[in-house]
Amino acid sequence: MHVIATAGHVDHGKSTLVRRLTGMQPDRWEEERRRGLTIGLGFAWTTIGDTEFAFVDVPGHERFVGTMMAGVGPVPAVMFVVAADGGWMPQSAEHLAVLDALRVRHGILVITRADLADPGPALRQARHHIPHFPSVVVSPEHGIEELRTALARLRLPEPDTEADVRLWIDRSFTIEGAGTVVTGTLAAGTISLGDELVVGSRTMHVKGIHTLGRQAQSVSAVARIAVNLRGVERSAIRRGDALRTPDGWTETAVVDVRLTSSKLAQNLFLHIGSAAVPVHVRPLGTHAARLRLRTPLPLRIGDRVVLRDPGRHEIAAGADVLDIDPPPLTRRGEARRRGADLDSATDLTAFHLTHKGFLRPDDLRRLGLPKPDVPLTDGWYIGTDRTTAVKSEVDKWDPLNPMPLEALRQRLGLPDVALAATFARRAGFKVHEGRIVTSERLPARIQHSVDEVVAHLRETPFRPPDADRLRELGLGPKELAAAVRTGALVKIADNVVLLPDALDQAAKTLSGTPFTPTQAKQALGSTRRVVIPLLERLDARGVTEHHPDGTRTICQPRVDWVP
Repeated sequence: MHVIATAGHVDHGKSTLVRRLTGMQPDRWEEERRRGLTIGLGFAWTTIGDTEFAFVDVPGHERFVGTMMAGVGPVPAVMFVVAADGGWMPQSAEHLAVLDALRVRHGILVITRADLADPGPALRQARHHIPHFPSVVVSPEHGIEELRTALARLRLPEPDTEADVRLWIDRSFTIEGAGTVVTGTLAAGTISLGDELVVGSRTMHVKGIHTLGRQAQSVSAVARIAVNLRGVERSAIRRGDALRTPDGWTETAVVDVRLTSSKLAQNLFLHIGSAAVPVHVRPLGTHAARLRLRTPLPLRIGDRVVLRDPGRHEIAAGADVLDIDPPPLTRRGEARRRGADLDSATDLTAFHLTHKGFLRPDDLRRLGLPKPDVPLTDGWYIGTDRTTAVKSEVDKWDPLNPMPLEALRQRLGLPDVALAATFARRAGFKVHEGRIVTSERLPARIQHSVDEVVAHLRETPFRPPDADRLRELGLGPKELAAAVRTGALVKIADNVVLLPDALDQAAKTLSGTPFTPTQAKQALGSTRRVVIPLLERLDARGVTEHHPDGTRTICQPRVDWVP
């Protein structure tokens, strides 16, 4: 489907032209028909060749430029109308300024009322302003077939039918027995029956779909579409709202943009799709600005918006959205530096990855950015290396009390603890149980005490030093944990440490016949404070098997037979 909007000065025959093309009256209100003046948006459709065309007829009067922009905003092409007996007029210029600001590059120039005046002067004037559109001259008797042929020759950009939906609503109403219905131009994506969509914070479901007067199971862009919604009252939706894919968009009230004009008033209106919201403009250098929106909108990087000065009845600028989550500007000189950064940004994905540091695939989707040319690491694209900073932070930490990854994450300002582990490993550290192991060597004083414990255990493997002796040696929980990390000892309970091969030795000694904890204590030459946690550790490893009489046996190692 091709969706075409009209444009041009008031009373130049836009609605009449649409009616002649389609056989349908685009003006929906009696007042519009009585006065011959389009006030709201009109809609009509027809088939030309093998292509369906939907027309959005917009008002031409200067009082309704906002409505005109709501109709033109989401469409890919226009039919620009200039009357032969009127020529180029003020609203012709303003409508063209809107199209230029929106970068609408596809369309047809139509000179109407050729029966009332020589169309040549009006055509020359219009071609001077719009040289890139093909042109057609029409009158009540001639030209409509030529216009149909020109429309059939239009080659419009292919839409992304797999994209997240953002349907800018240009009309909402209630149908008795059906409920709330909204209409708009679907510029990208696909809407199907049963889809879950959101408006603001409200979630609703698609109950029905109509396009060009027909029911449909599914409609893909580009298309004029009416959507019957379940889960929302008519009063909760208005023109300018966006029906969109859940979790696919970020509503933002502050954006940084690149401008087509450097001289702007502080207070303007931002137009995108069918939305129009007041904004405050803060210049950031020559070509960039920060816009603060009175009402948040679902925007993405790359969106094209129009800034209009309603007081002066003029289009102030077109603007490209460069950031929907910009950093605060609180210090002297930051606005100027930010403007310089934005002016130099060419690869926006690389720009944001560098400035934000880390982005997930879902972040890229909501920002509207393509994938960067870097690998995905632990679920993140990494744009800022923090390896050097890791070493600095770890060096400040007590080596006997390994630094938690969460502490490192906070100190480096990382968004995910997985990134803290990534940078710790890049810095050459080991990560064990959520902590950073800084060294496998113990300080000399502690190593000497550990050596004494090791020597003691080699003489009596299952009679380790008690808590008092460990304390005398200067081995508290912190020091013992460090010794365990180096592999010198294993901990089986508080203040109970053994040699690393103690479990294997115990299993070997106890194998053969069933045993009780008391018999195990005797066989190992140990004490109850050691044997009980030792047996529990063997139980946990599946080395022992319990029997109904309360005894245990050591399980025989399983050998898988390989044919």
